[in-house]
Amino acid sequence: QAQLVESGGGLVQPGDSLRLSCAASGRTFSSSTMGWFRQAPGKEREFVAGISGFGCRTAYADSVKGRFTISRDNAKNTVHLQMNSLKPDDTGVYYCAAASNYRALLTSRNDDYDYWGQGTQVTVSS
Repeated sequence: QAQLVESGGGLVQPGDSLRLSCAASGRTFSSSTMGWFRQAPGKEREFVAGISGFGCRTAYADSVKGRFTISRDNAKNTVHLQMNSLKPDDTGVYYCAAASNYRALLTSRNDDYDYWGQGTQVTVSS
């Protein structure tokens, strides 16, 4: 059974950095579009960043452009999200997801992703 497991969340202060990782098992997602989403308390889950199969293209939510970087290591079947200059508004549960029907194309729609991790909590607070 395919599984995505996130790690790297935690409690940090504004301006700090965190690096989230997503490890895939059960199947390879090297040719699939991968994405990071987040859900803040009382809000809907939103797209944060995406990377196409083999890493040719990336996309970011406007709120994180210039601060977050998504990358992937297909040899290790992992995806990372480097988050710099964190703000309190970045607080939420971060989810890794795979869109197995998307390869070279990117998508920010929740419904296009068919594999999801359990999430990792990121809290930015002073």
